[in-house]
Amino acid sequence: MRARAQPNPGHVALATLETEGHLAGVVTQNTDGLHRDAGTRALIELHGNGRIVRCLDCGASERRADVQARLSNELPPRCQTCGGIHIKPEVVFFGEALPPAALTEAFRLARHCDLMLIVGSSLQVYPAADVPRAAVERGAPLVIVNDEPTPLDGAAAVVIRGLSGEVLPQIVTRAQLKAASGKAAPHP
Repeated sequence: MRARAQPNPGHVALATLETEGHLAGVVTQNTDGLHRDAGTRALIELHGNGRIVRCLDCGASERRADVQARLSNELPPRCQTCGGIHIKPEVVFFGEALPPAALTEAFRLARHCDLMLIVGSSLQVYPAADVPRAAVERGAPLVIVNDEPTPLDGAAAVVIRGLSGEVLPQIVTRAQLKAASGKAAPHP
């Protein structure tokens, strides 16, 4: 049996920044549910959530784990509401449009933020890559944490090369030190 994936320190750090009032929300392309597991409350999943399946006939949804648990007795798996067999994970497949409400909310956050933190994204998947551009157009500074260059590095106020699970906990520590002392945390 495969162990269930757990949030890494980067996921936990983002949830901490949200709890401490430094993040208005997290916009993610990930479909694994790990941001929610880490405690993020204001979460926009642009590409959906792979832990949920939806019936294409009636629109009902249920946990993917519940559907998988029935596979030994029920093939094909059926919708528990209407009995239909047209169910799929609630993720965006190639060629499908992003959920309009999620995309609208992501752009709303970008247009109202005073700083945008971009973490672990190539910024090459559209229309998601347009979200930080909306913040830049409005004049919000970008902070990019990524292990490789991105097309927006030149527009960023700060670029930090590294892995989110290593860099973000350090950002949390600095924010907490600043809050505790009432002034900027010293540079390492």
